[in-house]
Parts: sequence; structure tokens; C-alpha cells
Amino acid sequence: MKDLDLKILFELIKNSKTSDRQLAKKIGVSQPTITRRRARLEREVIDGYTAIPKWDKLGYNLLAVTLVKTPFKFASNEKRNNAYNKSMKWLAKQSNVIMGSGCRGMGMTGILISLHKNYADLDEFLTNHREQLGDILEDVQTVVVNLSGKAVYRPLHLKYLAERK
Repeated sequence: MKDLDLKILFELIKNSKTSDRQLAKKIGVSQPTITRRRARLEREVIDGYTAIPKWDKLGYNLLAVTLVKTPFKFASNEKRNNAYNKSMKWLAKQSNVIMGSGCRGMGMTGILISLHKNYADLDEFLTNHREQLGDILEDVQTVVVNLSGKAVYRPLHLKYLAERK
């Protein structure tokens, strides 16, 4: 995918209602160029509005749900805050993490949802996670989804919320 197409796509993900004229001004190209490329992106890459890309078209073939457990349930506030700050600093550098949050259930205390180009990318991510945060983690469990597979029965999309009655 061309750099200009990625710029347009990411602007649409931020605000799918942005007009072609506004996009052209923001990116620095003509409005007809934006209109033409936006139409092609809508045919080939954008799965719906709010703009949700077909992740495999962008090179992301895996979605990982990583559950973590920290041993700090009964730790001092200082120890918990230090672990939190270390986690937030690491998380801020992970552009492929689309959601990170505290959680409850199954004995886990945190969740990361991340996108990966392939298994090697995922393995590198998990290795880095373990190396950088292993001293503040008690347990890590990861579930991997093949985004390019035939077992995706209902792809990640917000349009389903609109169908809710």
C-alpha cells in the first residue's frame, strides 16, 4: 500500500466523516486525488465506517489477546505504582497494541489486544514483553486469532452495535 493511501486511511480511521476537501488540505494533495484514492480504499481496504480496515490488507495476519497476572494484589501502593508506571511506559511504545486495560476474571489482572504481521512478529512482541516486564508479572497467557483464516465467522466490526435492538 502506498504511503499516501496509508495517510488517507489513518485520517479516516481518526474521523470517517472528514470531507475530501479537508483531507486534501491536511495531507497536502489535490481534492480530486483524495476522492479517487478514497474511493479505491473504500473498495479494497475499508471494511466499514467508523473506518475499520481489513487488517490483513495492511499486513496484519494475527490478533493476539494477552492476559497478564501481576503479583501486586496485596503490595504497597508504592510497589503497585512503580509496576503500573513501568507497564505504561512500555505500553506507550507498542504501536501494535490496540487496547490495554486492567481486567478481572480467570485470576488475571490485565489484558492487551494486539495486531501482528506474522508469528515471528508476535513472538518478538511476547519476548520483548517478557524481557521488559517479566519481573512484575506472575503469569501471561496469550490467545492468537488468524485474521486471514476461514474460521473468522464474524470479523471485528462496530456495525454490529448499530444492529442491536
